[in-house]
Amino acid sequence: MAMRKNRLLEWPLCVFVVCAFSVYPVAGQVRYSIPEEMTLGSFVGDIAKDLGLEPQRLVAGRARIFSAGDSEYVGLDREKGQLLVKERMDREQLCAEMPACSFSFDVILENPMELFRVTVEVLDINDNSPVFPKRDIELEISELAVPGARFSIESAVDQDVGENALQKYILNPTDHFNLNIQGRIDDSKHIEMVLQKPLDREKTKHHYLTLTAVDGGDPQRSGTVQIHIVVLDVNDNAPAFSQATYKAFVPENAAKGTLITTVSATDADEGSSVIIEYYFEHATKSIQELFTIDPISGEVRVVGDIDYEKNKQFQIKVKAKDHGGLTDSCGIVIDVIDINDNIPKITVMSFYSALPEDSVPGTIIAMINIQDLDSAENAKITCSIHNNLPFKMESSLSNYYNLVTESVLDREQTAEYNITITAVDGGSPPLSSKKTLSLKISDVNDHSPQFQQESYDAYVFENNVPSRSFFSVRATDADRGPNARVSYFLEDGSLNGAPLSAYLTVNSNSGVLYAVKPFDYEQIKSFKINVKAQDGGSPPLSGNVTINIFIKDENDNVPQVLYPVQTSSSLVAEMVPRSADVGYLVTKVVAVDVDSGQNAWLSYKLQKATDRALFEVGLQNGEIRTIRQVTDKDAVKQKLTVIVEDNGQPSRSATVNVNVVVADSFPEVLSEFTDFTVDREYDNNLTFYLVLALAVVSVLFIFSIIAIVTVKIYRWRQNRLFYKSAANLPVIPFYPPVYPDGTLGTLQRVYNYEVCGTTDSRMSNVKFARPYSQNTLVDVSCMGTMQRENREQEDADVDGELAYQ
Repeated sequence: MAMRKNRLLEWPLCVFVVCAFSVYPVAGQVRYSIPEEMTLGSFVGDIAKDLGLEPQRLVAGRARIFSAGDSEYVGLDREKGQLLVKERMDREQLCAEMPACSFSFDVILENPMELFRVTVEVLDINDNSPVFPKRDIELEISELAVPGARFSIESAVDQDVGENALQKYILNPTDHFNLNIQGRIDDSKHIEMVLQKPLDREKTKHHYLTLTAVDGGDPQRSGTVQIHIVVLDVNDNAPAFSQATYKAFVPENAAKGTLITTVSATDADEGSSVIIEYYFEHATKSIQELFTIDPISGEVRVVGDIDYEKNKQFQIKVKAKDHGGLTDSCGIVIDVIDINDNIPKITVMSFYSALPEDSVPGTIIAMINIQDLDSAENAKITCSIHNNLPFKMESSLSNYYNLVTESVLDREQTAEYNITITAVDGGSPPLSSKKTLSLKISDVNDHSPQFQQESYDAYVFENNVPSRSFFSVRATDADRGPNARVSYFLEDGSLNGAPLSAYLTVNSNSGVLYAVKPFDYEQIKSFKINVKAQDGGSPPLSGNVTINIFIKDENDNVPQVLYPVQTSSSLVAEMVPRSADVGYLVTKVVAVDVDSGQNAWLSYKLQKATDRALFEVGLQNGEIRTIRQVTDKDAVKQKLTVIVEDNGQPSRSATVNVNVVVADSFPEVLSEFTDFTVDREYDNNLTFYLVLALAVVSVLFIFSIIAIVTVKIYRWRQNRLFYKSAANLPVIPFYPPVYPDGTLGTLQRVYNYEVCGTTDSRMSNVKFARPYSQNTLVDVSCMGTMQRENREQEDADVDGELAYQ
């Protein structure tokens, strides 16, 4: 076994690469040659390097191996970009006696989708020895057999091929027989023993020979069989087949017992030697399981299940033997006729279960492999899908198909497709298979939020409670997920010079409108706002809607009387002549209400009157008229109180006093007017504010006087303290800057300054005296005396000024 492993390592690894295969999506082909029986995990090839790919491409593209068969002999290491042995490979099991043995698989990459064909050739090693069907062979040969007679021997079988296959036979001893090897119809080795000299049964009844089969491997392997020859009495004619090769046809799945062909041999002898027996020579196990031959009649019949996909042809050796021990052989070639008994097999190699709705036509959704084990017309595949779907099938290679998009997709119309792929072969009757793929269309933000209406009308009462909702809007987005999450925003704008956000706001999640502060109908009756609905896509899409907001009036204003004017400084009276008839128009009360609607509907009623039987007030127009004839008994001075009331709920009202004088002439009115009592109503609030203002002014005046006196006293005390402290200080000589350190010397010109100032006055004076001559000396001690005199004079001035104050 160790020697065998070492020999495996000696085999060279051959790599053949063919790139740029002509049919998309196959991007290249690569071929490797490796010996059989390699250990698991052995290196096969650097697929990434051989295909010119970066190792990261295998990882990012989720590279994987697809094999149409049931076994996966080679695995892929995506991290290293290498192909490794995954299962034990026995060339004899894979390809039997075929001289060239190989298998293929595909390497599939995604993003983008690529397909690479890999073929691995399995090279034979000498791991099988020649084996004879039997360990011992017994031949019966007549003693009358003449030299040159031939006797067929079942050949040995070596499962290896090429140089490792069976190469030669060695017969020992060779005193009576030698070997003759001839090529047969199946190109296999057929051996015959040729008699060299006559046999003599009286001398030797039994002969024992050893036949050795040797292959051409290194080291050589061999197999042996022991041949026992029994010498018989006279039988001088061997059986002879009518044909050297029989050809027959049998359909696969033929019923058991079906007659395939009949072989026939004749013998010129008479008696028991004429009886001939037929049997299969060197029949393999598979032949024995499928066929049988009648030893007497030579009929070959079916005894097993014949499958065209496993064996397309059988070659059988038949041997005829008489009772004298003489034999002859022939061959039977049985061709299996294929029938359409295999349905197409659909294998999904790669599939995107979710596809964006904005995918362009021609986008590959799935790669599909369809295999039909039948042959010829029975293996021709037609692949299709339903015509009403926006997809189609494209053939990329033999047995390979791509499922691609044919038109633009729209998730909002169809969010999921069930695609049924149908594969039909060309047999008669045709067989078919189906496979359904479920494809989900992933959403793309291609729809903006939509409102139900282009504009809305919203109504809110004035004097509304702040932060209370009064209207809501809603927009829908046909997308899904984050692309359908709608947020609401109030677009920028202004109202009466203030931003809209000062009046109202909108909830970004629900679209509910809230008033920030109360509205006043008398100031704002209506306005427009724009609300934007924006989704959560990237980039986001939005839609707008206009909301007309109308302020509804409330009865929050009392009626205002315009006439007669009510003033406290003057008295207005209406004059009614004594000759006035019934219905005489005295005056008209005019009032307005700034509210609107029924809140502004005014009614007039007479609340109080000196003589209620004399006057009446029109309910709707406010006209004051007499309701009877004026008489002399009626008082000259009449006072009417009229109430003006609106129609609101609750109603609001105002009152007005109307003075009426019953007189015929103006002088009479004047005489009465001086005694006319005017009721005055003083506003208590106004009086309170006047008193409060007077008190505040008085307090501020007193505090100002106190502050001024305090400041005056403080300054006077500060000056007194300064002068007293300065009088007690020692006299310090003063050296002008022109004196160097107080030493005597030549003096420069010096100016004398006299400054006069007062303590409380802003009037000051500065005198520039004539400069001293250069010969004038200043007595420093005199300067101290002059300073003291100046202080005393200033103190006296201050005392005099205080006394004056």
